[in-house]
Amino acid sequence: MSVNSNMKYLKLMKRADYTIVQLKRDKANPINARMISEIRLLFRHLENDPKVRGVVLTGQENFFSAGLDLIEMYDLDERGIKTFWTNFMGMISDLVSFPKPLVAAITGHSPAGGCVLAICCDYRVMAKGRFTIGLNEIPIGIVLPETIFHLYSFWIGQHKAYQYLLEGELLNPAEALSVGLIDELVEENKVQIIAEQKLKKYLTFDSDTWQNSKMNIRKELIKKLDVDINTLLEPLLKQWWQPATRNRVAAMVKTLSRGKVNQTSRGSVNQTKGGANSNRRR
Repeated sequence: MSVNSNMKYLKLMKRADYTIVQLKRDKANPINARMISEIRLLFRHLENDPKVRGVVLTGQENFFSAGLDLIEMYDLDERGIKTFWTNFMGMISDLVSFPKPLVAAITGHSPAGGCVLAICCDYRVMAKGRFTIGLNEIPIGIVLPETIFHLYSFWIGQHKAYQYLLEGELLNPAEALSVGLIDELVEENKVQIIAEQKLKKYLTFDSDTWQNSKMNIRKELIKKLDVDINTLLEPLLKQWWQPATRNRVAAMVKTLSRGKVNQTSRGSVNQTKGGANSNRRR
């Protein structure tokens, strides 16, 4: 896939010295294998483009990203699911190591994989509303790689990250702001504006100084993400094929395939904090 080809799930909006990257897949921006590949290819290109000094990563109305597409993942064979997770973890490393300013404009729900995308960024602006953000993989039956804990705790501290991960805690925007998971909470129609303003502030600084400082501050985090992928994924993949996990995911896929996911467009994702919810993606 060439960066010059038409990207299917990403939309680029170029400004004078920065780029807006919009996630654009269905209504909820579920993350599938193609989207992961597009993100990895694009950000490598943006990193090497001297005309692009920074990036705003944004979503669509009501959704930044509802997370990984479980419907697509469920049908993958052993080789396919290993490839998926390998590329997903590679995408995280790519984004965390991206040296230029990267601001998240969180336009709505951002659970699980959506939250992971957001916490790869330098700054997060989220819309007010009945939205949720957090990592709820464990109630679904997905074993969290330790690197996700390192990334989560980088922002909210080890104590809260430990508790929230083990409980599958999902936060509303105000709660997310109070623990430092997001940095600003604004009206929905101002999310993009405020995110771009923050990026422009970063761009007033000398680029080399800012980027070298970012890499210095993130050095230990990046080192923690640089682990043997086979060892990292072994417990996750083993649990993925356990009958209990397969049955749980199959039930979710069956329900969601009937179209109940459409309810989420009215803000009904995650009726309870911390538990698995009715959304098709994680």
